[in-house]
Amino acid sequence: MTAREAIRILMESPFYFNMEIMNRLVLVKEYCLNYSAAASR
Repeated sequence: MTAREAIRILMESPFYFNMEIMNRLVLVKEYCLNYSAAASR
């Protein structure tokens, strides 16, 4: 999953917009890592 795809999904949550920019970047990276780990199973 690309960062752009992750952001598109995460933007559907109002919680995402309450976060600070640096926290959003961390969330996107973690989301991509978790997605790729789950997809490789």
